[in-house]
Amino acid sequence: MRRPVVAPALSACVLAVVCGCAGADEAQSGSSGAGAAADSASAGTGSGSGSGSGSGSAELTSRLVDPDGREVGVATLTEVEDGTQVDVQVTGLPPGFHGFHLHAVGVCEPDSPSPADPSMTGDFLSAGGHIGAGETDHGEHAGDLPLLYVTEAGTGTLTAVTDALTLDQLTDGDGSAVMVHADPDNYANVPERYAPGGPDQMTRNTGDAGGRIACGPVEG
Repeated sequence: MRRPVVAPALSACVLAVVCGCAGADEAQSGSSGAGAAADSASAGTGSGSGSGSGSGSAELTSRLVDPDGREVGVATLTEVEDGTQVDVQVTGLPPGFHGFHLHAVGVCEPDSPSPADPSMTGDFLSAGGHIGAGETDHGEHAGDLPLLYVTEAGTGTLTAVTDALTLDQLTDGDGSAVMVHADPDNYANVPERYAPGGPDQMTRNTGDAGGRIACGPVEG
């Protein structure tokens, strides 16, 4: 399976990232300051441009809510030449970088049990783990996306293109969900000088991105 990449943390698939945040506005892939800032990164081969959408391309939508049920953003997922383009806009979230992923189950319920272990409950655990979790370590999951950056004003935007997933895969039998986490994602990138034994299992699973603060089922 091809996988999404954000240099240097993500690897193994074509990924183009363009993120920006308006100063009045987790632009997950990186931007900061009170004014407008934008970063872009791309990796891959071929001549396709990654961030353009084709005419008449299919589109899915995810409306993000917080654990109180308040709508805090919307994501659109569009079929483009290089794969699947994810565009997200959020508002009212804590400032800083946040883990941003596609999760395996299209159910977003507060204080809910995990499908893998019903004894574990928490906000949006109903959405399961990252798409592709269990197949490889974090940072190479099909559902891994770049960090979302949120400004001091509580707003952020992100555009990313991944060839690790198709729209059909996002609308399989149990669906999928867009997820924003409370903390930054380290993509299991922990240097040996900090952890001579390497990252622990939790880091390899989730990148230490913390709790789930916004979730939205992917819908047609």
